[in-house]
Amino acid sequence: MSRSVAVVGATGAVGQDLRRLLEEREFPCDEVVFVATQRSAGRRLPFRGGEVTVRAIDDADVFEGVDIALFSAGGTTSIEHAPRAVAAGAIVVDNSSAWRMDPDVPLVVTEVNAGTVAQRPPKGIIANPNCTTMVAMLPLKALHDAFGLTEVVATSYQAAGGAGQKGIDELEAQVEPLFAERDLLRRDGAAAAKLVESQVHANTLAFNVVPLLGALQDNGYTDEEMKLQNESRKILGLPDLRVSPTCVRVPVMVGHAIAVRARFEREVTADAALDAMNGFPGMVVDEAPTPLEWAGRDEVAVGRVRRDLQDPRALNFWVTGDNLLKGAALNTVQIAEVLVANGLV
Repeated sequence: MSRSVAVVGATGAVGQDLRRLLEEREFPCDEVVFVATQRSAGRRLPFRGGEVTVRAIDDADVFEGVDIALFSAGGTTSIEHAPRAVAAGAIVVDNSSAWRMDPDVPLVVTEVNAGTVAQRPPKGIIANPNCTTMVAMLPLKALHDAFGLTEVVATSYQAAGGAGQKGIDELEAQVEPLFAERDLLRRDGAAAAKLVESQVHANTLAFNVVPLLGALQDNGYTDEEMKLQNESRKILGLPDLRVSPTCVRVPVMVGHAIAVRARFEREVTADAALDAMNGFPGMVVDEAPTPLEWAGRDEVAVGRVRRDLQDPRALNFWVTGDNLLKGAALNTVQIAEVLVANGLV
């Protein structure tokens, strides 16, 4: 059976990883179509020893013959063009926030709820979760199955790469001029912050921590924080899960981390929690994993597992993972692999 795969946003940060993973994981396809904006159309990108010419997303027949379309080009692009791909016969796996909370669109972490794509989804679209939500889902699913999850307090430490290549570029551009004035970082931090521009992140990120990530909502939380609540409920099938989220941007290139306090229906110990998490697919237990050490690795890493000091039904732990891999591109390709395994494409 011939199979054609399109990568939409092929020249972006996640798109680069999608192309690489399709090749490294030997995804079963006979043709690839690399799609981007008109500005990138005509570029030639390497794939499986050859080159593929990038096509413009506005081309009328760009999705003709495509079986799976992997979208990573932002919500506006997905809203406009994902239905076009579906109408042409493709199943879309979308990496934006556009479709995640649509009740007719499965929101999938392959190790957690791949069963929701046992058949073609009603709208022909499957959503990839937010990269922060993704990192937390694996340990929370393992612990929920063992102890019955009821509440989560989550504080994220999110890398610049969570804002895409432009987020990484802005952090890189800030490091050298601020390092050159490093005495000012101690004497007058406010003056130091003004030495550089901050257009992508809410404030100067280099040598700093920014506690505002996303657009503020009427309730005082950001849209990034509300994603952590709403997507967790949908993925885990727990509509009443209590979630208290805080999302923070940190000066890390790639790799999100989350400090989690989880509460359960039953009492939990650190040893019992470790037993529940050991061997869970896509996750490893480490003593104190850091985003830097786990950048470029497929697995999510969990550490600092300890019982709450006051509540015998609560557990504290730390989890980190590469937001461009498992947090985005890897899970997208894994969903595509599930579609192939289920005979849907």
